Amino acid sequence: MGSRLGLALLVVLLAACAQRENASAPPGAPSGDSGRAPAATAGPRGVEAVVREALAAPGRPAEDAEQDAQRKPAETLAFFGVQPGMSALDLFAGAGYFTELLSAAVGPTGRVVAYNNKAYLDGVGDAWSRRLAGSRLRNVEQLAAEANELELPAGSFDFVLLSAAYHDVYYVNEARNWPRIDGPRLLAELFAAMKPGAAVGVIDHVAAPGSPAETGGTLHRIDPEIVKRDFAAAGFVLDAESDVLRNPADDLGKGVFDSAVRGKTDRFVLPFRRP
Repeated sequence: MGSRLGLALLVVLLAACAQRENASAPPGAPSGDSGRAPAATAGPRGVEAVVREALAAPGRPAEDAEQDAQRKPAETLAFFGVQPGMSALDLFAGAGYFTELLSAAVGPTGRVVAYNNKAYLDGVGDAWSRRLAGSRLRNVEQLAAEANELELPAGSFDFVLLSAAYHDVYYVNEARNWPRIDGPRLLAELFAAMKPGAAVGVIDHVAAPGSPAETGGTLHRIDPEIVKRDFAAAGFVLDAESDVLRNPADDLGKGVFDSAVRGKTDRFVLPFRRP
């Protein structure tokens, strides 16, 4: 009797340990000694597996697939802690490369808002009409406005993505009459629109250390220290850093559209959290 009782207690204890081991950490919670956000879980599969499945989905634009190897979307979205059911904002979504993959990652119970200003929409042509044809992405909605007029609902987003876009805060094109973006106003708007604990995932092209902010408008690169400074001033907290997109062989003196470095730039990956 005593031995059977002891065995039963042992089984219960082992089950409890397994349950604690497999429990999902909250988005952005630290994981061991890695110094990075944990990979998200999507039911029985991790978000990395969900995104990899989306990469092979029929109907996905061919031009997207050509970018997969250099963007590494499954690894980056997992690093940022994207979860099913999240409300996500793809800020300066461009043609929607990441919007489509965020749509898969947050799943049918989540939603994705794809924001662009006029300059970005002018640059992508009919990409959105083709991407959304046939109601392919039912949990995606588009939002268009100039950045200095952007108004977002307060406390509504669990995750915001800024991929290869923050440098454009410092981009000025007077010939095309594009307005200069008010960076502090934009970050304040983001801060207010995010839920407590929500993260902004920033991916951008590295500029040489000490480069002026105006490099964002010339080489389309930015010193990551400027990004860290700007987000800290807006109240965000840097969570971690990833080297998944780093390339020490990149020539930081060349613009990102130079054929010698295009698609092979050194990029930083930084998640900032709203306390």
